[in-house]
Amino acid sequence: MRDTLRHRGPDAAGVFVENRVGLGHRRLSIVDVAHGQQPMSSEDERFVLVYNGEIFNHPALKAELESAGVSYATRSDTETILHLFQREGPESVQRMRGMFALAIWDRQQHSLFIARDRFGVKPLYYVHADDGSLFFASEIKALLAVGAIEPTVNTRALPDYLANFAPSGPETLFKDVKRLPAGHVLHWRDGQISIQQYWDLPVGEPIHAGSDKDLVAEFRERFSEAVRLRLMSDVPLGVFLSGGIDSAAITCTMAPMVKGPIRSFSVAFDDREANEFSYARTVARHVRSEHHEVTLSPDEFFAALPRLIWHEDEPIAHPSSVALWAVSKLASEHVKVVLTGEGSDELLGGYNRYRVTMMNERLAQWWSRLAPSGVRTAVRHTVHGGKSRLFRLASRTFLGRAADLDSLYLDNFAVFDRSRIAALLTERCQEEIGALDPYRYMHDALSRRSGRPLLEQLLYADSKTFLHELLMKQDQMSMAASIESRVPFLDHVLAEWVTRLPQHLRIDGTETKVILRRAMQGIVPAEILQRKKMGFPVPIGSWFRGPWKSYLTDIISGDRAASRGFLDMNVVRALLREHAEGRSQAQRLWSLLNFELWQRVHIDGDETAELPELRHRAAA
Repeated sequence: MRDTLRHRGPDAAGVFVENRVGLGHRRLSIVDVAHGQQPMSSEDERFVLVYNGEIFNHPALKAELESAGVSYATRSDTETILHLFQREGPESVQRMRGMFALAIWDRQQHSLFIARDRFGVKPLYYVHADDGSLFFASEIKALLAVGAIEPTVNTRALPDYLANFAPSGPETLFKDVKRLPAGHVLHWRDGQISIQQYWDLPVGEPIHAGSDKDLVAEFRERFSEAVRLRLMSDVPLGVFLSGGIDSAAITCTMAPMVKGPIRSFSVAFDDREANEFSYARTVARHVRSEHHEVTLSPDEFFAALPRLIWHEDEPIAHPSSVALWAVSKLASEHVKVVLTGEGSDELLGGYNRYRVTMMNERLAQWWSRLAPSGVRTAVRHTVHGGKSRLFRLASRTFLGRAADLDSLYLDNFAVFDRSRIAALLTERCQEEIGALDPYRYMHDALSRRSGRPLLEQLLYADSKTFLHELLMKQDQMSMAASIESRVPFLDHVLAEWVTRLPQHLRIDGTETKVILRRAMQGIVPAEILQRKKMGFPVPIGSWFRGPWKSYLTDIISGDRAASRGFLDMNVVRALLREHAEGRSQAQRLWSLLNFELWQRVHIDGDETAELPELRHRAAA
């Protein structure tokens, strides 16, 4: 199990085995490089710890503990966790400001305590067997290596995967493998487990004290503190610089805090529409960073895909994951730690879908008052029956959708909405799954913010569902290159404050991330602040119509995929035809491609370097 994860910690390895308990660890040495090896035992040898991550308030905690008479043998934050747990028990996680997945074995009570950080920056998967045994690891492949499960598709997770890019709750696509939710702890004793939530984003009244100008200034200070804390390192560190506002804000805030030029890293594709180097270079020149770039070709992109699916453990939800791995690989030649802008959109309202949904909800209320039911129904049928681009756009507005959140938001922005999932899955597969809501975890999160403003509901729900896949992408693609990524926007102290901001400081009309844009004025170049959000452009649509069309078709509609019995091949072939005719189905086809490749790698056990389609493509 331990050495399956060598890429996560190539610097050192350790193991603790005693009777029925085994703890293994791979180390990426960042703080106190010479010491801090794991598993680490407490001074009285009662507790044994393995842990992945960083506690960013470790220096303050260490000073506090030493002033209380605690003596340290190392400078490692690992030792701080042990001392805190000795003094405060499970409540000690409340004191930790950072990213972590940790497990502590109590040799006296014969019990295991597991905790995962508040937002789930660090992954933790587990299998609780029928005999009470517990297996856990940072990546699922370690659970497969020990034989904790027989790799089988979890069909109950399929609707969630198809709708939401990835399974959005505790279930995974592997039957019997679960993820510990973010902000939760797990206790094991005598074969029984219990799981409790120890943290959640607070519900609080908006901040009324001070003017908008005061709040912008306070945000700037709090964000600067979050960045400064994440510079804790005894090894070189850098920043991923995409040219968007999030990475630019981190880069420009970080630059004055370090000695000498910072190291920045960017990735782009050969295609002109998928190349943002010019924006990244603008920021790099602004801070005079030591800037590095890598350009990824389509052949390199697809050649890497099966191996990256092995690293991710589940299908690659977002094509940008491949670019993230490429820039991580580049960065690993220069640094061991990078800062990155993940989490900003879910915290500050950066996605266009939030603004569009809020507008649609307001207009839907107006439309329902103005137009009789029969008129609304007739208009809905008309816009859905039209073939032009204008009709397709109208079908996604209040004119073409029912005035409820399921229709205006969940189905509207799903990869496959509920009707498409019903058409795509075979009858046999649907019978096996039953009547399962693909949005059940989103509905659960929304219900916990029932009665709150719509934007607050959407941001909270995404922080509990959509965000965890983005963080897994960030962690596993960077760890595949043996570097650690840190996310200042998800500092929980900063996040707790931001949730209380007035809505207009997050979204105001057509402007998103309002407070960040204002806080970075004079710090980030103006042309970056004024850019519209693009996401990270990956031209898979044109690739799927061009040189990689046959590759895609062979994999998702060939005999091997058909024989699995999950997907209706007539629907799959129709998607391929629509995409070839210019009606983009790129994200849906990407999801199907990755689902099939994932099965070949993890269920069938194909060697990723030996997939016959790739050999054939390379020869061509």
